[in-house]
Amino acid sequence: PFAVNLAKLSIWLVTLAKDHAFTFLDHALKHGDSLVGLTKKQIAAFHWKTDKGPEIDLFEEQLKQDLEDALGWRDALQGLDEGDYNQKKEAWWEAENALADARLIGDLCIAAFFGADKDKAREELRGQYRSKVEAWRANAANRHDLEGIVEELRSGEKPVPPMHWEIEFPEVFGRENPGFDAMVGNPPFAGKTTTSHGNRAGFLDWLKTTHAESHGNADLVAHFFRRAFAQLGDQGCFGLIATNTIGQGDTRTTGLRWICTHEGTIYAATRRLKWPGLAAVVVSVVYVHRGGWDGVHLLDGCEVDRITAFLFHGGGHENPATLEASASKSFQGSVLVGMGFTFDDTDKKGVASSIADMNRLIAKDSRNNDRIFPYVGGQEINASPTHSHHRYVINFGEMSEAEARRWPDLMAIVEDKVRTERDAALAKSWSKDKEKRATFWWQFNRSAKELYEATAGLDRVLAVTRLQHFWSTSFLPAGSVFAESLIIFPLDTHAAFCALQSRPHGLWARFFGSSMKDDLRYTPSDCFETFPFPKNWETDPTLEDAGKTYYEFRAEMMVRNDEGLTKTYNRFHDPDNNEPDIKKLRELHAAMDRAVLNAYGWDDISTDCEFLLDYEIDEETWGKKKKPYRYRWPEAVHDEVLARLLDLNQKRYTEEVAAGLHDKKGKKKATKKTKPKAAPASHATLPLFASMNPTEES
Repeated sequence: PFAVNLAKLSIWLVTLAKDHAFTFLDHALKHGDSLVGLTKKQIAAFHWKTDKGPEIDLFEEQLKQDLEDALGWRDALQGLDEGDYNQKKEAWWEAENALADARLIGDLCIAAFFGADKDKAREELRGQYRSKVEAWRANAANRHDLEGIVEELRSGEKPVPPMHWEIEFPEVFGRENPGFDAMVGNPPFAGKTTTSHGNRAGFLDWLKTTHAESHGNADLVAHFFRRAFAQLGDQGCFGLIATNTIGQGDTRTTGLRWICTHEGTIYAATRRLKWPGLAAVVVSVVYVHRGGWDGVHLLDGCEVDRITAFLFHGGGHENPATLEASASKSFQGSVLVGMGFTFDDTDKKGVASSIADMNRLIAKDSRNNDRIFPYVGGQEINASPTHSHHRYVINFGEMSEAEARRWPDLMAIVEDKVRTERDAALAKSWSKDKEKRATFWWQFNRSAKELYEATAGLDRVLAVTRLQHFWSTSFLPAGSVFAESLIIFPLDTHAAFCALQSRPHGLWARFFGSSMKDDLRYTPSDCFETFPFPKNWETDPTLEDAGKTYYEFRAEMMVRNDEGLTKTYNRFHDPDNNEPDIKKLRELHAAMDRAVLNAYGWDDISTDCEFLLDYEIDEETWGKKKKPYRYRWPEAVHDEVLARLLDLNQKRYTEEVAAGLHDKKGKKKATKKTKPKAAPASHATLPLFASMNPTEES
């Protein structure tokens, strides 16, 4: 309410309306939570859902009469002269009183939603409150009880003052083309945690209930976009300020994607606008029209053919489609759940066995060598200049317990270190997963059988860490057990390395992958299986040459400097580092990018990079910390490449659908797997998967 008074004063001063009464805008300024409120239909049905056909619209006739009365008084108010202060005040009060019952019914319905935490309990409470309203309407009694329930909602801890747009502005929503002609605003930005902590319990549930196809991880601003769009009449428009991630991830899916696929058109947008003043904030400004649009589209001031929900000039509004061409070429490593499987002299927790124990067991019985494999994870790929392994792991694949006991020495270790741990976890708290692990205690939690089948017969594979700050890809020897922290690609050519390490794939992964803090979390389903690679990308001779030159120079440089990938790329992205080997690596990276872009036929795109901040920082509070620079393409190039890749993904998907590679629902059809090549027998023989147990996973 205080903000409403400030708004009155502000407008009164700005318009220099000193000859007007301070209250001349009383009827036009309203206070309430813009995202929490009901439509006329929902109030009449006393339900926040009307798509499932709740009971009869019990309060429809009364609501209709109340709105007619309010509209009459508001029309009268508009027709009075400015000097008729007392008459205007009386008309305003009469209009407000005419809406009092409708507000009470709407608020009470919302109180039922926020009064419980589960749908069933909310429905029961709604039924109870509806009965109270029916009793009140029948004998004009018990209104005080209803007002008490609503008062707790509106003014309790973390209050929720509902805003029923359609009854607060009856002249707007009662006309032939209901809704506002235009809306402008600077809504708040808030992530999931801030939104949850800053509002009453159930607020996120309300948003997801109100806005179909919305995601709980979306920034709050996406819901203001949805709410504004819902209040527009046909041919209406809005312009809103947003976080600069409005066109990304779950925020885009919840907001702009839904709007653009439901008769909304983004006709103008400024994607990166530095906030005027001291705050180190970059925002987006987005303009949306409801209904058919035949005007121009302006993106960052330039005329384009269209603007998608990604705020790109190309591609569609939806997430990129999964492509059959990229299927079965990316796998997460094995999930152990029990480091007692490992031999590791660097283990500080005392869970792993020693390398000396391993050597002793192999010397005792050479057959133990068949079930012990090199174990490679993120620390090997990031810290070691040669990606050398220093750990080993016992792996029985998917053998039965009887088969695994053919190696009694190894089973004794696993029984002592893994079984004990899993039994203790199950005893502490039961779950289906824990019970399964305890039952099959000699097996990894997830063996990654398909991964090892796909890499059979290869000498090396490409790998990335699932979580990484700077994008980097490397070759690892096949025949190891790969940790869950790795994503493995059964690819062994430098051409494939070139395509994966290049900036087009790196920026695609960063844009569509998830994140943890400021790091990329690479998810194959989002990052790899949707990526439209160039034609013949695994064998293209130009990519092969560029990738080989880069990889061999980088490998030699890491050995010479005794640095792994992490330290190497920290130097690579440091604007103060101009050492000859780093400058050379940057040049070779640009050459790889050039080869990949040319393979797409995009020779018009520059490969020049700049040292740019990953995100805006406050210089005053940042202090002496190292700034988050990245040596990357300018934003214009970044957006252009992503737009073209999205267009290509859509084209490839359409071609695959026409070829019958996807079912009617757009999902990939199951393909018959080819029998993997046999691996040579050696210490690095791939893990076996004999006599698969009838577990839930299998």
